[in-house]
Amino acid sequence: MTNVSRSQNVIGISDPPAVQALFGSPQWAWLWLIARLYVGYTWLTSGWGKLSNPAWVQTGEALKGFWERAVFVPEPPARPAIAFDWYRTFIQSLLDAGAYTWFAKLVVAGEILVGIALILGLFTGIAAFFGGFMNWNFMMAGTASINPVLFTLSIFLILAWKNAGWWGLDRFVLPMLGTPWQPGRIFSPKEAEA
Repeated sequence: MTNVSRSQNVIGISDPPAVQALFGSPQWAWLWLIARLYVGYTWLTSGWGKLSNPAWVQTGEALKGFWERAVFVPEPPARPAIAFDWYRTFIQSLLDAGAYTWFAKLVVAGEILVGIALILGLFTGIAAFFGGFMNWNFMMAGTASINPVLFTLSIFLILAWKNAGWWGLDRFVLPMLGTPWQPGRIFSPKEAEA
C-alpha cells in the first residue's frame, strides 16, 4: 500500500483595493474615528441618562413599559410593533418572568460600556458588535428612532475592526494581546522563552 500525498489547493479571493484600504489601512482610521466617536457618544449619553432614573436602575419599570408596549397586539387593521411572533413570545416570556428588574440594569450597563469602549477605541469590533446587537433588539421591538443608523455604523465598525481603533487604545492593545488565531506579544512563545 502506497501513501499518496495530495497537495491542497487553496483558493484565495482578494478584496478590491478600495475595500482593503477602507477596512484595513490606518490611512482611513480618521473616518472610523468619526463614526466611532458618534456611535460611542450616543451610547454613553443614552446609558448615562438612564443611570439616574430609578425606573431603569432600581425597579426596571421603564423597561417593563417598553416591553408591554412592544408586545401589545392592536385590533386589525392596525399592526403590532413587533412583526415576528417568535420575538414577541421571547419578550413576553421575559415580562412574565419579571426579568425587566435585572435586565434594565443590564441595558444601562451595556449602553455605558459600549459607549466607553467605542470612545476609547478599545476592542472596537467587539464593542460595535454588542452595540449593533442592542440596536437590532430595539428595532425588533418596533423602535426605529436612530437605531437603523447606529446599526449600520456598527456593521461598518465591525468590518473595519483592524483600523477602527487605530486612533485609540486598540493601536496598542491589539498588538499586545493579538487575536485567537494570532497571539500577540504577551502570548507569543518567542517572547515567553526570552
